[in-house]
Amino acid sequence: MNEPALLAEWIIEQVSDALIYADREGRIVRWNLAAGELFGHGANDALGHSLDLIIPPHLRAAHWAGYDLAIANGTTKLHGRPTLTRAAHKDGRKLYVEMTFALVKDADGHAIGSVAMARDVTARVEKERAARSGHATSP
Repeated sequence: MNEPALLAEWIIEQVSDALIYADREGRIVRWNLAAGELFGHGANDALGHSLDLIIPPHLRAAHWAGYDLAIANGTTKLHGRPTLTRAAHKDGRKLYVEMTFALVKDADGHAIGSVAMARDVTARVEKERAARSGHATSP
């Protein structure tokens, strides 16, 4: 492996945010260590599987409508801005995650997949909701 490719691999594996790359059909092709920690699935469990692995069932229809449109149009609705969404952990817990999305395009500009960076914000969201409802939570 050449030096830039090796460096890119080290970066992907060592960033603290989950990095997930899925192909045009939404099959997971790249899954870093942080993704495994966040969602509970190791790379061997995730690679080759649908993104449904981490998408709660009630959000799947909306997710796939947006995903398919982004792939077809070559642009995302959020244009790289982070969004708060729900995700599913392997053990069944529901997570709040902040995610950014980008399309990955080939040399001709055609979308070949999508990459997402995600971080767990469950504790922050639950604390904010408790504060708004007047119920303080312990740190």
